[in-house]
Amino acid sequence: MMLPRTNIEHKLSKLRSKEFDSSSWRNQVQEIFRKDLAHEERIVRNLDSSSESVVNILDFDQLDTHKIYHIDQIKKICIDYRLRFLDSKYFKGKLPKSAISAIKDLEKKHQTELKGFKIIAPSKLFKLENADDPLLFAPMGNDYFYLVHKWGNDLHPLRKIMMWSFKSFENLLFLTFLVSLLLTFMVPDGLFTKESNTSTFIMVFFFMFKSVAAVVLFYGFALGKNFNPAIWNSKYFNA
Repeated sequence: MMLPRTNIEHKLSKLRSKEFDSSSWRNQVQEIFRKDLAHEERIVRNLDSSSESVVNILDFDQLDTHKIYHIDQIKKICIDYRLRFLDSKYFKGKLPKSAISAIKDLEKKHQTELKGFKIIAPSKLFKLENADDPLLFAPMGNDYFYLVHKWGNDLHPLRKIMMWSFKSFENLLFLTFLVSLLLTFMVPDGLFTKESNTSTFIMVFFFMFKSVAAVVLFYGFALGKNFNPAIWNSKYFNA
């Protein structure tokens, strides 16, 4: 006697009929999707709102302690890599679905509505007012923030070195000195005088230093650039 083959679709349909009322199944599905869409729309509204004085109450037993950061740690990283830490409403990049899903999962786990989101990202990814690796945070109070989601590509491995000169005036002055010294060594002997001596070298160096410094000052003032400690949490383009 041959046993009948198992129809998985039929089995699945029977299981659904046992767990749900078949007459209202369509309405139940529609209601689930309606609630999920309303949830996502609320999250998007919260992402576009301001984060002043917002504290999210989270269940510490459910938290991943590796994702909790203090404002001083965030500030140091932003200064080292010339990044900004601003309200999510200034973010002009497109938030991926994975970020929305991460927020939904966290809200469900902690039975709360998350607000006051902030993002770490390069300046070019923010809509800054005039005066490559985003991280989304939610404030926890007492200057602590919880990392909700990270997306995009990692920063260039040499970004910290490339942004070193923007950390302070002293760093910029030292870089100007090194560039001027290098350019001085590249000047051919006898270009300005018949004899090459220490006095000539110093004279050429001062000429190079003033030229490089002038270019740096013009670039800084013309483009409204400032040092990393002054811009890491500033919403202004020319802060």
